[in-house]
Amino acid sequence: MFPLLGAAPPDAAAEASSARLQSAFATAAAEYRVPQSVLLGVSYLQSRWDAHDGAPSVTGGYGPMHLTDARAALAGAAAHSEAEGDPRGDSSRRALAPTTKVPRESQLPARLKSLPRAAELSGIPPEELRTDPAANVRGGAALLAEAQKSLGKPFSSNPADWYGAVAKFSGADDTATAATYANDVFAVIHDGERRTTDAGQRVNLAADRSVKPDAAQVRRMGLRASDETGTECPRTVSCEWVPAPYEEFGDGDYGNHDLADRPNDQSIDYIVVHDTEGSWDTTLKLVQDKTYLAWHYTLRSTDGHIAQHVKAKDVGWHAGNWYVNAKSVGLEHEGFLAQPDSWYTEEMYRASARLVKYLAKKYDIPLDRQHILGHDTVPGTTPAGIKAMHTDPGPYWDWAHYFTLMGKPFEPSAGPRGGLVTVDPDYAVNRPTYTGCVKAGDTCEPHGSSAVRVYTEPSEDAPLIKDIGLRPGGEPSTTGVNDMGARLSTGQQYAVAERDGDWTAVWYLGQKAWFKNPRKQPTALNAAGLVVEPKPGLTDVPVYGRAYPEKEAYPAGITPQAITPLPYKLLEGQRYVLGGRTNGEYFYSPTFDTTSHRVVRGNDVYYEIQFGHRIAYVRAADVNVVESAA
Repeated sequence: MFPLLGAAPPDAAAEASSARLQSAFATAAAEYRVPQSVLLGVSYLQSRWDAHDGAPSVTGGYGPMHLTDARAALAGAAAHSEAEGDPRGDSSRRALAPTTKVPRESQLPARLKSLPRAAELSGIPPEELRTDPAANVRGGAALLAEAQKSLGKPFSSNPADWYGAVAKFSGADDTATAATYANDVFAVIHDGERRTTDAGQRVNLAADRSVKPDAAQVRRMGLRASDETGTECPRTVSCEWVPAPYEEFGDGDYGNHDLADRPNDQSIDYIVVHDTEGSWDTTLKLVQDKTYLAWHYTLRSTDGHIAQHVKAKDVGWHAGNWYVNAKSVGLEHEGFLAQPDSWYTEEMYRASARLVKYLAKKYDIPLDRQHILGHDTVPGTTPAGIKAMHTDPGPYWDWAHYFTLMGKPFEPSAGPRGGLVTVDPDYAVNRPTYTGCVKAGDTCEPHGSSAVRVYTEPSEDAPLIKDIGLRPGGEPSTTGVNDMGARLSTGQQYAVAERDGDWTAVWYLGQKAWFKNPRKQPTALNAAGLVVEPKPGLTDVPVYGRAYPEKEAYPAGITPQAITPLPYKLLEGQRYVLGGRTNGEYFYSPTFDTTSHRVVRGNDVYYEIQFGHRIAYVRAADVNVVESAA
């Protein structure tokens, strides 16, 4: 049978299909007279050109252009990852819980309602803008064209002439944020990008090293000037000071953080990544409530704007573990854990990565998953507190991309005999089943994930690993989106216990935990490093959720803190990756009057280890440190 004349071969048809989005950018650029590189650059900074199957971002943004219609996203979120513990993580204060309300449509700023405006300008129905990537690109082009017109600028073919329109597209209401956003878009245009999207679309933005935008356009837009006075941020982000109150409000109670003198009085060892479980405006109200809690920074998803609330020298109440609080900086990211299709903008990832890299350099914090913690990897302080620990930012935070933006991508550091693995699944392809995103027991929508599930045997039909801290009765872990009991996370390192074909076992919560690690599509990288193991003669070693000093270290007048082991054991023959070494330490600060504050240091030495999904501590007296390949 002869082929029809003019018919394209199957591979050519597939090629054309995968280029639909690239064509959509070209068509929309021509229709609205927006330079194609500007349209591509803005879209990359919004979504990396991904469509997310029409699902909204954490701020209700849709499609490659992140056109926002936010109220529905805010209405569907559960508060604070279902945890009920006190984020201060110390018994000197009562636990506090937030009260959040979904704002009315009239209360939402324009940056959260760009999709309805795009519908008005383009004549495209809102539902089509949400679900059709090509329509979404047209809607974004319409918004850029409107911005250019409102600024009185010509519809030039020179991308540099669109700097002000790009800044306005961000929705930022202050000069610094608008300029930072525009600078990042034009950095993408300058350097170029090439990527295959989540829908298999190949998109290319050729580098244009000649583009030189007029930054003065933003200064003439009449935006407000944010208060950057006293902020501790890199120059490459927009940052303003929105202070958390340090006030006494009766009965010896005070809020919402503690004054200190870090790193002079105690080191800063960790940065803790959170999500807000609320909108930007609601979150800022909470951190300014003297009766509530405080963290150091909040990051806005739409444009990466940063608000600093507490000086890095001071101790925020955010992590649910007083030892970690005293030695960490807390970053809240506008978002919701239990909305699997919610996604963060590229600009927020970039702003956060720059901030973390800046803080890590300033305070000598290693850029690894033992020190850049998710709130979900902070340990409980006592057996009773394990269930109350928070689970954000959860399995949908893209740790691999985050660390790549910090210039520390996860890479193999050894061969298969190195003794360790670094968890590193392909985020887009890795889609484990979760439940409970909307209703308990109901299956969540499939979505890319940074997490890998672990089983008792090398089979997906085997029971999940048990977490006796979460379930003292010995029940297996579940697939619940907030269940951390049987979950490895991207970037975490574990000691290899055994290999069996496409499966790898690691030591985890005192057990041999199996995860699928196919040779053709590995979910972990081979690595080597230092591990701890019980000293000879010890069959098991206690595990702790904080590294507190021995009672002899406390001066008169300060009650020694209990050194309470968690219900887990590090057993003979097992190894766990070493994260750091520290002497026992306790920050005593039970009163508003800082004259009583004191850092108690002991002689006991602790090692931080990656014990399960969360980190933990063991006493140096109980373990030996050895090379993983030994």
